[in-house]
Amino acid sequence: MEFVESYTVELKRELNQDFKKEIIALANSDGGEIFVGVDKDGTPVGITDTEATMERIGNMIRDGIRPDLTAYTSIETVSVNEVSIIRVAVMRGIKRPYHLTDKGLKPTGVFVRHGVSSVPASEELIRQMLRDSDCLAFDKSRCVNQELTFEYAENYFAESGIKFEENNKRTLGLIDTDGYYTNAALLLSDQCEHSIKCAVYEGIGKTEFKARQEFTGSILKQMNDAYEYINVYNNQNSTFDKLKRVEHYDYPLYAVREALLNSVVHRDYDYSGSILVNIYDNRIEFVSIGGLVKGITVKDIMGGVSQPRNTVIANVFYRLKLIESYGTGIMRIIEAYNGCAMQPSFVPAPASFVTTLPNTHYYADSELSDAEKVMSLFETKNEITRKDVEAVLNCSKFAAIGVINELLAEGKIAKIGAARAVRYRRS
Repeated sequence: MEFVESYTVELKRELNQDFKKEIIALANSDGGEIFVGVDKDGTPVGITDTEATMERIGNMIRDGIRPDLTAYTSIETVSVNEVSIIRVAVMRGIKRPYHLTDKGLKPTGVFVRHGVSSVPASEELIRQMLRDSDCLAFDKSRCVNQELTFEYAENYFAESGIKFEENNKRTLGLIDTDGYYTNAALLLSDQCEHSIKCAVYEGIGKTEFKARQEFTGSILKQMNDAYEYINVYNNQNSTFDKLKRVEHYDYPLYAVREALLNSVVHRDYDYSGSILVNIYDNRIEFVSIGGLVKGITVKDIMGGVSQPRNTVIANVFYRLKLIESYGTGIMRIIEAYNGCAMQPSFVPAPASFVTTLPNTHYYADSELSDAEKVMSLFETKNEITRKDVEAVLNCSKFAAIGVINELLAEGKIAKIGAARAVRYRRS
């Protein structure tokens, strides 16, 4: 028998601590064989006590490597040139990445084959192996970081009257069947790698910043901090119903809450970008990373259809009573604007979803001309109708037609369609 090191063959003169690294590398790659008792030049030198060495190898596999590789390895004694060597066969595992028990899912604990060497895997390769082997949604997959803390989440669950012990974490899907933290656990942990960024602009464009803030930590903390920050800019106006004083916010509180919740629960966490909240004088935009789930349209979600991208997180939020039932968030936002001239808009893109909440007092209190108010509709809509113009101007059909004709004559808008299907776009 000839021994030559290759991508699938490793030669070891004797057993050492690197042996676990070689097994892991083969299991994470395409499998192979390790021969113990063979020099690097291919010369069999033999093993004195094969039984004790085989026992040590078995203990290394069982105790030093996770997940369990026992079913994917075999250990046997082979006689070559009147000496005994040990052959360890390693199959490609199905729960990659395999790693050193004491190092975890880090480059210092995960190895792959590169030529005839076993080398540390990059963090990106580790994530790719997790995605490939699990075939699961992001929040159900094993987390690369297994050293998580939950100080904020523990307090949040306690205040909600819900236990947050290890068995509860398993039930919630934060710990998988192999005892690993999932990415859902990462999102709820103090080590969460994602964030929410809020920006406040002067006027209705992006020319000048007034303030900006980034919120990090558990998504529960981010959500609460961002909600409080948004409401600093959610001004109150007062009216009187007989002797009773009635407070009205620029943005319905329920709509702000639902728009923020939707952005957190339904975003695509496979992307590293932040959720963006852009606050203007006339609107707030919630930009969630990731478009609609494949097969779902805006018409579907307007009708109450829901297909959560992050089912574990959605279930956790449901248990915490942050969401009442799936598929109702958009409808609740629309209901919060009942009777308002300006209506919220929901615009999907391939890699994002934008929810825009109009300021209910901006147009009523502003000194804009009627034509300027109509043009402002295009801040939240691609197309408008005569009914939209009537609503924003609080005017009759004939007055609305007059303003529309004025804008058409000036070339500021263009007419699309005919009869009852007539719509208008910005030129």
